[in-house]
Amino acid sequence: MEPVDVLIHARWVLPVEPYGVVHEHHALALRAGRIVASLPSEQARERYEPGQQLDFPDHALIPGLVNAHTHAPMTLLRGLADDLPLMAWLQEHIWPAEQRWVQPEFVRDGSRLAVAEMLRGGTTCFNDMYFYAHETARVAAEAGMRAVVGLIVLDFPHPFAKDADEYLSKGLALQDELRNHPLMRTAFAPHAPYSVSDSPLERVVTLAEELDIPVHMHVHETADEINQSIHKHGERPLARLQRLGLLSPRLLAVHMTQVSEEEIGLLAEAGCHVLHCPESNLKLAAGFCPVSRLQAAGVNLALGTDGAASNNDLDMFGEMHTAALVAKAVAEDPSALPAHDVLRMATLNGAKALGWEQEIGTLEPRKAADIVAVCLGDLETQPVYHVASQLIYATGREKVTDVWIAGRRVLKERRLTTLDEDEVLRRAAKWQTRIAQQHESRP
Repeated sequence: MEPVDVLIHARWVLPVEPYGVVHEHHALALRAGRIVASLPSEQARERYEPGQQLDFPDHALIPGLVNAHTHAPMTLLRGLADDLPLMAWLQEHIWPAEQRWVQPEFVRDGSRLAVAEMLRGGTTCFNDMYFYAHETARVAAEAGMRAVVGLIVLDFPHPFAKDADEYLSKGLALQDELRNHPLMRTAFAPHAPYSVSDSPLERVVTLAEELDIPVHMHVHETADEINQSIHKHGERPLARLQRLGLLSPRLLAVHMTQVSEEEIGLLAEAGCHVLHCPESNLKLAAGFCPVSRLQAAGVNLALGTDGAASNNDLDMFGEMHTAALVAKAVAEDPSALPAHDVLRMATLNGAKALGWEQEIGTLEPRKAADIVAVCLGDLETQPVYHVASQLIYATGREKVTDVWIAGRRVLKERRLTTLDEDEVLRRAAKWQTRIAQQHESRP
């Protein structure tokens, strides 16, 4: 018998690739952090001698979820200023709070809370955009979680950096530090067309090409953003980005709620990726991403939560559910974005957007063992006729019981194994007290 580290048996395995496949009474064999085989449980018991054998008779195994867009440290601003228009929310509440509070300790504690929340919800990889990204990278690495950390770029000063040149300089230093890390990657993260001028964006294009990393950016999030660009630049943001050379397979365009048929064609032709954040778009009344039309054009669509200050959670199961329902309503077609498609958006499509599809996003041999076990045996998820549909339409993140990243069990029976949950909560409570007192005292 062939030795393996772990043999995981489950009622169902959804590998995502091939599309639509659901294996019943199946097993995954793991060795050295990778999947070495996916096969029927009966055959697995005959073929392999595992160091550890695990049985999940009521569970579905899926690839680790990829949160393709978030601002992890903003968990500490969750619920601070709700029910407001985007620019009022940003300019009157979030940006002042960030100027006052955001420093390395804030980012470290907020990232730890975010990583804990995401792991308990089945997210094994996230793509982040925030200040002091080295702190977020350190927290994720310590927790054994995958992350693409953003090398943020802005025109306006912040305690982190005084101008675009300093943002880029610090970003390049972090890129150099992380370039060989097995779990960490980087992406340039110019915040948005309205917050970054032409010269820094042109530098980002050149540097991204030299370093072979993505460019992660909010684009066409609101109608007001479009109008401002036309007034200031005489063109829509996407046209400006095209003129500057940003439209390419490197571009991860977040939101894209205001998009014409011509712009959909541009995105598809350039090979850009769209990072869809339906719940944040709904909460801020930003508009609707035309998911079905983008899909039909061949644009790769991934799924993200956005930050917890505008969502207000980092729940990818909730995001999948909302994405499926909103896509049907927008397309006026109940067959739009079926369950297998939205699961693919949250796994393989996210991995493709981040350039990580050779390692993660499916449960195939030779891929990294990033695996999520979801219990479908409780009364809320019974009976089970179609597993993928049950995962998208009837399952919450609380049904995630176990998570592995590169074969390491980071969630065991709902308990985190790489983070001290009590300490995470204690630090979050400390920040809540400080921020609430300051926010309430504002005129």
